[in-house]
Parts: sequence; C-alpha cells; structure tokens
Amino acid sequence: MIARRTALGAGLAAAAFPLREALAAYPERPIRWIVGYAAGGGTDILARLIAANMSARLGQPIVIENRPGAATAVGAEAAARAAPDGYTLFTAGNETLIFNPNLYRRLAYDPSKDFAPIGLMARFHLVLTVRKDSEARDARDLLERARTRPGTIAYGSPGVGSPHHLAMERVARETGVTMNHVPYRGMAPVLNDLMASTLEAAVVDAAAGGETLRSGRVRPLAVCAPQRLASLPDVPTVTEALGLPRFEAYAWQGVVAPARTSDAMVSRLSQEVATALQDPAVRNRMLEIGLEPLMGGPAEYARLIADERAVWDPVVKSLNLNLD
Repeated sequence: MIARRTALGAGLAAAAFPLREALAAYPERPIRWIVGYAAGGGTDILARLIAANMSARLGQPIVIENRPGAATAVGAEAAARAAPDGYTLFTAGNETLIFNPNLYRRLAYDPSKDFAPIGLMARFHLVLTVRKDSEARDARDLLERARTRPGTIAYGSPGVGSPHHLAMERVARETGVTMNHVPYRGMAPVLNDLMASTLEAAVVDAAAGGETLRSGRVRPLAVCAPQRLASLPDVPTVTEALGLPRFEAYAWQGVVAPARTSDAMVSRLSQEVATALQDPAVRNRMLEIGLEPLMGGPAEYARLIADERAVWDPVVKSLNLNLD
C-alpha cells in the first residue's frame, strides 16, 4: 500500500511538473485579446488600457483583435473555440453573458460552459443622448415626440443586443413609445453620426462619449444611473427626467479565457488583471474617461453573473425581443 501511494504521489508530481514549468515560462509569445466591438469604443479603450499595463510586466505584447458583430457573439465564438492555453483572452460583459442567451435561440457559444472567468474590469455608465441641434428640449420632450409620431425617431446603438440597445428599449417600453433602432458596429460610428446630425438619438456610454458629451458636440438628456454622474452634474437621472422609478442600467465588463484553461493559468492572469486595476495611473485614466473600476477575481465575477441574470433575465424576456 505504501509503495502504491508513493508511486501515485510520484506520478502526480511528475504530471504537475510540466504545468509548473510552462507557467514559469509564460508567456513565451504574444497574447491575443479579442474585443467584440470595433476599435475606438469604450470596450476597446478599456481592453487596450489594461492590456498595455499587463504587457509591460509580462514581457510580451498583448495584441487587441477587434471582432465586432452580433452583440459580441462573433468575438465570443472565436474565443470559445480558441485553445485553452492562456494565449487568448476575451472581453465578456453583460451583453455576452446575460443578454444574448435571452435574445438568440441559437448561439455559437455557451456562456455558462465555454469560458473561464478571470476577473472583472469596469462598469460603464450609460447616457441618453441626442444630436446637439435636436428639437427635443429634454428627455421627456424626446419621448413625447416619439409618442405623437410613432416610428419617426431613429436611435443608434453599438450593436443589436448591446446594453445601450436594451437600455433604450427598456426606456421606450416603460414610457409606451416606439422608436426605430439603427444598429452600428461599435460606439465610435454612432457618435460620428450623432455629431454629424444624421442620427437623432442614442444611449452613449460615458467612456466612449465622455468628451463629446462634455464639449457640447452631442447633448446628454439623462443618465441611466440612480444618482447623477460627477462628470455630468447638470444631467438628471432617468428617474428624475422621466419619472421611471428605480431605473438603472449599465454596461459592465470582465475578461475571460476559453474553458478548460488551467486553474493555475487563470489564477496567474487574474492576478495580472487585478494588479493593472490597482495601478494609480490606470485607475485615474479609467475615472477620467468615465469608467468605474470593478475589482474581483473568478469567484466575484461568477457571483455578478448570477446576480445580473436574476435581475435582467425577466426584464429582457418581457421586452419580447428575438434577434434570430
């Protein structure tokens, strides 16, 4: 029996040795970080900020690969099919993990089985916005115009099923109005069309649109948070502007790896993400551009997913949106 235990222990130690050796040498080549939106938006900005900080310590470049489409489903599929070797990361937020399973009957990825949570990164504040020369004086006026002229007001979003899209749909449903949704491939082109006055309205995230919101190139009407934002102190909340009680909507994001990535590799990457978020330069930059840092490793990430599903699953289902 002792001999068998000794042999078993030696076998386990031998099996663990290659993993320890690989982890010690990691990374030996560039790491790919997939982002499910086009370059220039808040998601892309956040990934590049965290990746640059991590790369400086890891000694290898982290290359951002933008794969926009289908509310991040295109990028999610690519990440889910990647080798679980620590060389592919993916930005996964509430659109990927919470909204898409309620919006699509068929997904090319399984949000519960195909990813290993690494760590949380940030929460994006959302702002109901119109072009600067819009006839709408305030949020109530915009919705009243939509009520009296159903289907004539178009609003843009960075993608079908994005938090921005669903926040606007929720506002429309709760106020009993109809607007035309125009999906784009990222937040940057939405802002471009708002500034060019070819688009009437959008829900803009403060990270991608912060400077345009503050400079007056577009006009913020209401923030989708329970309190006013320090960066936009004169802009009322949706509850204040429209009388919708307890209205709250955010985009939040973390980073995941393909499922079956080793626990040791997930732990290493989680530590790297946490270290980046604790860097004063990174935190200050995030706050400066309207991002609220979110700390938490795999356990906290999994807990947030469960909590968000409990809140949003019934809300999204009540909207009767089917994107197949």
